[in-house]
Amino acid sequence: MSPVAEDLEASVRSALASVIDPEIRRPITELGMVGDIAVSDSLAAIDLKLTIVGCPAADTIERDVRAAAASIEGVAAVDVRVSVMTREERDALTTRLRGTKTAQFGHDSLTRIYAISSGKGGVGKSTLTANLAVSLAARGLRVGLVDADVFGFSIPGLLGIAGAKPTKVGDMILPPIAYGVKVISIGMFVEPSTAVSWRGPMLHRTIQQFLTDVFFGDLDVLLLDLPPGTGDIAISLGQLLPQAEVIVVTTPQVAAAEVAERSGLVARQTGQSVLGVIENMSGFAQPDGSVLDLFGSGGGAATAARLDVPVLGAIPLSVALREGGDSGLPVVLSHPDDPAAIAIESVAARLAVRERGLAGRKLGLSRRVEPVETPRGEVAP
Repeated sequence: MSPVAEDLEASVRSALASVIDPEIRRPITELGMVGDIAVSDSLAAIDLKLTIVGCPAADTIERDVRAAAASIEGVAAVDVRVSVMTREERDALTTRLRGTKTAQFGHDSLTRIYAISSGKGGVGKSTLTANLAVSLAARGLRVGLVDADVFGFSIPGLLGIAGAKPTKVGDMILPPIAYGVKVISIGMFVEPSTAVSWRGPMLHRTIQQFLTDVFFGDLDVLLLDLPPGTGDIAISLGQLLPQAEVIVVTTPQVAAAEVAERSGLVARQTGQSVLGVIENMSGFAQPDGSVLDLFGSGGGAATAARLDVPVLGAIPLSVALREGGDSGLPVVLSHPDDPAAIAIESVAARLAVRERGLAGRKLGLSRRVEPVETPRGEVAP
């Protein structure tokens, strides 16, 4: 092989490092997806290995490979030979990405975990969770979202990916991505009209699999949309993710606030901490500038006072917020100037700048004792 051909092949391989797998979010060169590369008479022949048969990102990856190779001076044509990884290559890939099959979000994880809870349903918890996730991702953070509301899953619809299915690579599950957020929900595994009616052990196993089998990669923030109330899933997450910080969502109504307090108390009983309270549906702005308190007032402040935590934000009633949930386009993107979007962005701004502390995490340090030589030449213990 001539030195010129070698240099061109090296340049092509280097250029392919800029091609990112849309699902795994890593360069294809790191994933072992690029095989042999040969350049002859200005033709670059590239072996591309997809992770699975029927890879949903196949067309995108092949297009990006062609563009990257064609950008190299001296390459006039590109021939991409597409194949699929062997089982051994897939196993090696999953091991390299995930390591051993353990939870990705253990005590040593740097991911900040927020569990969004409520005492009762209908307070807009899922809508807030979806919008917070999108807002955090828009700020450049790597965000994952687990729809832990197994019985009343709604996150896929709120994010416009109803009907989306995860991609399975070996025994590793790659979650769909919506607006930069990696999302997993039981709704991606059952038919839309299916009613999930499981007992405690099955619920625990489902949530555990979401945290182990689903590959989120390196996340800055993981949000969990909890089911309302203080049932099995809240207890399971307390056991699986005791380092998670709970955000309680309530409405201004006094009766709702009293129920919301219980979800915070259960979180503390399982070892989690309560970060704060978000009051949703806090008021409806009138054309004359006045605010109509359709659901009363003071509920968020009352819940926060009982739990001794701050009110993180008050989200006003908004038609745009409701419409965004119906259409699958979050209000923080569709109507960023809407009062509800502004209030949600304010909460996201507070969450985005928080870093997880070192308390409770191992630093990987060990004590080393140097031997000491005595005057007689002996080594002291």
